[in-house]
Amino acid sequence: MSETLSTMMALGTTAPGFSLPDAVSGRTITPETFRGGKALFIAFTCNHCPYANVGEAELGKIGRQYGSQGVGMVAISSNDVGQYPEDGPAGMREMAKRAGFTFPYCHDETQETAKAYGAACTPDYFLFDGSLRLVYRGQLDDARPGNGKASDGKHLRAALDALLAGRPVPPEQRPSLGCNIKWKPGNAPAYVSIKR
Repeated sequence: MSETLSTMMALGTTAPGFSLPDAVSGRTITPETFRGGKALFIAFTCNHCPYANVGEAELGKIGRQYGSQGVGMVAISSNDVGQYPEDGPAGMREMAKRAGFTFPYCHDETQETAKAYGAACTPDYFLFDGSLRLVYRGQLDDARPGNGKASDGKHLRAALDALLAGRPVPPEQRPSLGCNIKWKPGNAPAYVSIKR
């Protein structure tokens, strides 16, 4: 399995727009859906990637804990379902139930949203403040497939706690690492960096 690093979008970037269907509720979700909240957290993930699977339950916990504190949250799957049908809406609904997601899990069928965010891997995480400016992009925690570490969300939780307390989020952030997004043939952007 190839490891792909996050591209680390520049801090301060405004959240790019998108309009995507939630695989669970069928509603259309946009960044404006979360306007007025204290923060917006976006997770590019998928159903079959072992890197994403390691942290999926913790992602559900974070959604339940921080959603009640004014943090909007959305997960997005951008994988090519023609090649990976398990990452389609039916599998997304199963994952949302399994992981206890209380937030939308949207299908980026065209992959244009992943490109707009410079998303490269699953998982790839982005935290924006109440003005939709990027304050954190990086890893959830230190858990990886086979390394024996439990997923605790410590890096993302530290960023969320700082933001909610009105403190600066430390700019020293480690890129997320995972499987590459499964791009449609001829659709892969040039920014993807394979580690090994």
